[in-house]
Amino acid sequence: MHQLMMLVRGRLLSMVDQIQNTESRENVLSVGVYKGRGLSLTKGEGALVWDDNGRRYIDCTSGVGVANVGHANLQVAQAIYEQAKTLTTCAGVFSNEVRVQCMEKLISISPSSLDRVFLCNSGTESIEGALKFARQSTGRSHIVSAMRGFHGRTMGALSATYEKKYREPFSPLVPQFTHVPFNRVEYLDSEIDDNTAAVLLELVQGEGGVRLANREYIDVAAELCDRRGALLIVDEVQTGFCRTGKMFACEHFDVEPDILCLAKGIAGGVPMGAILVNDKIQTQVGAHGSTFGGNPLASAACLAAIKFMQQHNLADHALELGQYLADSLLTDKPNLVREVRHLGLIVGIELKSRATPYLQRLQENGVLALPAGPTVIRLLPPLVISRSQIDCVVSEFHKVLKSK
Repeated sequence: MHQLMMLVRGRLLSMVDQIQNTESRENVLSVGVYKGRGLSLTKGEGALVWDDNGRRYIDCTSGVGVANVGHANLQVAQAIYEQAKTLTTCAGVFSNEVRVQCMEKLISISPSSLDRVFLCNSGTESIEGALKFARQSTGRSHIVSAMRGFHGRTMGALSATYEKKYREPFSPLVPQFTHVPFNRVEYLDSEIDDNTAAVLLELVQGEGGVRLANREYIDVAAELCDRRGALLIVDEVQTGFCRTGKMFACEHFDVEPDILCLAKGIAGGVPMGAILVNDKIQTQVGAHGSTFGGNPLASAACLAAIKFMQQHNLADHALELGQYLADSLLTDKPNLVREVRHLGLIVGIELKSRATPYLQRLQENGVLALPAGPTVIRLLPPLVISRSQIDCVVSEFHKVLKSK
C-alpha cells in the first residue's frame, strides 16, 4: 500500500511539473478551499500589483485589508531583514527586547484603559484568545455577537460568526453563543444578562457588507456590559491601523473596550495578531499560549509598520481619500448602485444585482476588488494609494457598471 501511495504521489507531482499555469498547479496541490480569480500575482509596490504576465493592477484588496502600508514597503522589508539576521523566533517563556518594544508601542497607540497585550498570529486567533479571557475572567459562558458579523473561521470565532454558510458545515459549534440584530438597541437589553461573559462587536462589519455601527448602539452595548458585569470585546481585525481614518475605529465612537482584537494591517503583511486588555481581565499561567506569537521577526515588522503609519499620517490620508473616493463614486452615480457606505478607506458599494460579474470585469480592466456579501463590492486599497490612482479606480468602476 505504501509503495502504491508513493507511486500515485510521484505521478501527481510529475503531472504538476508539466502544467504551465501557476493557478492550475496550485489547484492540483491545494485542498481546494479557495475559489480562484484566474490570476497569479508575483510582485507588488505601494497600491499596485503585477501578475505573472507582467500586467499591472491597482489593488483595492490589500490582501483583504493587510497591506495598509503598501506592498513591499521598504521600511518593513528592512526591519525584517535586520531582525532575520539576529533572531527570528523566541518562545514566550523567554523575554525579548523587540517583543517588549512592540507591546509598548501597541499600548501607547491604543485606548487609554488597555494596558496589557497578548501577541498571536492572526485575527481569528485574537478572537479565540479574547473569548477565553472573557470566560475565564467573568466565570460566565454566554457570548453575544451581531447578525452579519464575521469574526473568523476557527471553532470559537466561527461560533461568534453569523452567516450560515460558514457555520453549518461544522456544527455543532461552541455552545452558548447568541446573535442579535446589528444596530437594533432593543435586542441588547434582553440578551445581555447575568450569564453573559462578553458582547463581541465589529464597529464596521466588513464581510457583512461594510455596515457601520451607529453611536447609540455601541453606547448602549457598553453601558449594559458595564452595568451587568459583562465585557465588551471590539473586533478591529479589519478596521485597525488607520484604515478608518483613525488609528482604531473605536476612536470614532469614543468607546473604550475591555478587550480589543487586532491583526491584518498590524505588521505590514507579516502574519500577526494582538489582544489588548484592561484590568478587568484576569488570567493565569498556562491559560493560553502561542508558539509563534510575538516572535521577534513579526514584532520588528509591527514596529516598522506602525512607525511608517505615524510618519506618513496614514490615518489622515485614509480619512481624506476615503471621502474623496466615496464622493467620486457617487458623482454621476450609475443606476446600478444602490448605496455607498464607508469609513475612511473601507468602502462598500451596494449594487441592485449580484456583485461577482462586476468584480470580474473590474479585474479585466485592471482593478482588483472584493465582495462583501452577494451584492456588495468592497474596496480596501493600501492606505498609501494616491489620488490619481483613485481616479483610475473610479473611472473603471463607472465604465464597468454603465456597460451592458
